[in-house]
Amino acid sequence: MKAVVQRVKKASLVCDGKVISEIGNGLVVFFGVGVGDAYEKADFLAKKIVNLRIFADENGKSNLSVKDVGGEILAVSQFTLLADVSHGNRPGFTNAEAPERANNVYEYFLIKLEENGVTPEKGVFGGDMQITQQNDGPYTIIYDLG
Repeated sequence: MKAVVQRVKKASLVCDGKVISEIGNGLVVFFGVGVGDAYEKADFLAKKIVNLRIFADENGKSNLSVKDVGGEILAVSQFTLLADVSHGNRPGFTNAEAPERANNVYEYFLIKLEENGVTPEKGVFGGDMQITQQNDGPYTIIYDLG
């Protein structure tokens, strides 16, 4: 399981020409499920991400979480995080979980984010999404739970 977390000032997600999700100050989380990844990994990631201290406090130190600042989360399922690019120039995706189970784990992850204090906006699983975001920093954290 992998997650790429980016601090943003705002972000929006469009699918089939319609705005599906929009957030202001917060995090965009790209979330990928690997073959056989346990739901416990999603529990762990949700708790870590909601409590990740990458927002500035009154002294300008990265000491506050998205929850602390009343920020938002846009969580997007992205199987391409599991790409194998070790051979040739075309990525392979055999490390990515099958779509049905990956979607179940993604939906579970969304529930866990909410249980940890931040109700997420979401993408369209398997959809052709266009994401516009204004990164803040930029500040990017990668979680790779192998």
